[in-house]
Amino acid sequence: MSQSPQLPSKKPHFLLADYIILSMLAAVGIALKGVIVPLAAIATGPFYIPGGVLAGGFYMMFLVLGPALIGKRGAAFLVSLIQALLVTIIGTPGSHGPVSLFTYTVSGIAVELWFFLSRHTGCCALCCFIGGMVANVAGSFGVNLVMFNLPFVPLLLSLCVAALSGGLGGLLANTVVKKIKRSVGGNLGAWKSR
Repeated sequence: MSQSPQLPSKKPHFLLADYIILSMLAAVGIALKGVIVPLAAIATGPFYIPGGVLAGGFYMMFLVLGPALIGKRGAAFLVSLIQALLVTIIGTPGSHGPVSLFTYTVSGIAVELWFFLSRHTGCCALCCFIGGMVANVAGSFGVNLVMFNLPFVPLLLSLCVAALSGGLGGLLANTVVKKIKRSVGGNLGAWKSR
């Protein structure tokens, strides 16, 4: 009796553990946004800058955490897509309705583009800083295109604040990743397989 040859099994790009981690990052980012944006709006309101521009760095850090923890291309986009779906379906604060699919995913695409061009995946402080910066600038610009239509000077000021805030959020993401790696002995693969 002859056995039929087995085709090699194709390994999936993302494991179930990856999807769970990315979903948790997206959910925490959305939950954090609902708390931080109103507080930031107090500081940015007098300058005609939306609160999300300043607060964005802190919830955009989850777009940088995704690739830094998982180490795979597409992780930042998946986090942003899950966030977009969450705010569209649930209608949380910060939802722009169906347009949220654009305003949220543009940040993930920007991070993916940065990591692709730089050949980094959130491995060092500099790439995390720039990853957070491009995420928040892209998100702020995207929201401005579809919602706010700020005049040139407030738009330029808001993009500068978004760059600084996003960069700081990227540095915070890098610190979190270092602490997680230190706690698991540098092997995130072992941490995910537990």
